[in-house]
Amino acid sequence: MAKITFDGVEVEVPDGTTILNAARKIGGGIVPPAMCYYTPLKGSGGKCRACLVRVAAGSAKDPRPMPKLVASCVTPVQDGMVVENTTSQQVLDVRKGIVEMLLINHPLDCPVCDQAGECDLQNFAFEHGMATTRYEEERRTFEKIDIGPYIQLHMTRCILCYRCVYTADQLTDKRVHGVLGRGDAAEIGTYIENVIDNEFSGNVIDVCPVGALTDKTFRFKQRVWFTKPVNAHRNCENDKCGGRVVLWYKGKDVLRVTARKDEYGEVKEWICNTCRFDKKETADWTIEGPTHVDRTSVISANHYELPVVNPQVIADLPESSIRDLENNPPLKLGAGRQ
Repeated sequence: MAKITFDGVEVEVPDGTTILNAARKIGGGIVPPAMCYYTPLKGSGGKCRACLVRVAAGSAKDPRPMPKLVASCVTPVQDGMVVENTTSQQVLDVRKGIVEMLLINHPLDCPVCDQAGECDLQNFAFEHGMATTRYEEERRTFEKIDIGPYIQLHMTRCILCYRCVYTADQLTDKRVHGVLGRGDAAEIGTYIENVIDNEFSGNVIDVCPVGALTDKTFRFKQRVWFTKPVNAHRNCENDKCGGRVVLWYKGKDVLRVTARKDEYGEVKEWICNTCRFDKKETADWTIEGPTHVDRTSVISANHYELPVVNPQVIADLPESSIRDLENNPPLKLGAGRQ
């Protein structure tokens, strides 16, 4: 076990744990952002540089600071290490530069992008970016290609995080897409159009942190904050499929199906294309209840988690109102109701 101090908070983690995962054990606002690292995917991390932190003391044996900022997602902890994230002005300044770099070629598609409202790049830019850009050169553009029946590729939005490549490489027997070209000509693509059709291909949509890979069956149908996410499951015929999903409702219609994610936006269990694209009837699923959404998320504007009316606070609440709430609640009663 190794003890490290992260932004003044001491935490003990197993040897070999990365700085980022040590910070996640503490939780809260001190956790560095991550645009390319994805816990379930081996080899991910170290590409976007969004999670850079300052190591003020390398270890108890060698307390010298590291000469440069390090990527917390691929740097293992050392006993006695002291790490600065939100407490370091140098880190915050560099992070603004990382946002600016990621946005150099990223188009202003937010008003029409299906990823809006649950986009990691939006959140990253809001928390650490600047309101203006110094970039005056022409942005890079790409020819549109058809990569399959279910997934829409917008290469102009891609930040080359490699998540989709690792997902296809580790979930399927034959990966047919990857990074083509080098430098500013690098792009996600296939050698032959319309070839991504394996049974777990839809998972690349869930892992994409921006709107580069989107669901064709959900395309332009609804803004995510106007939908109601509900947890559900089914006994899938595919042994590799978890069968535990989030159904996104508009009224009584299921507009899309996604895998469940944790608080850091990482998929807990992969799902197959049958569950994702073919099972869009409520009768296909066992409903568990509303999905919890963080109150800071724009999705929470839907207010599907009903506020609580506590009769102990509202002492003169009429019995007729209480009966109405219990029978057909626009609000739910708090624990104080006896």
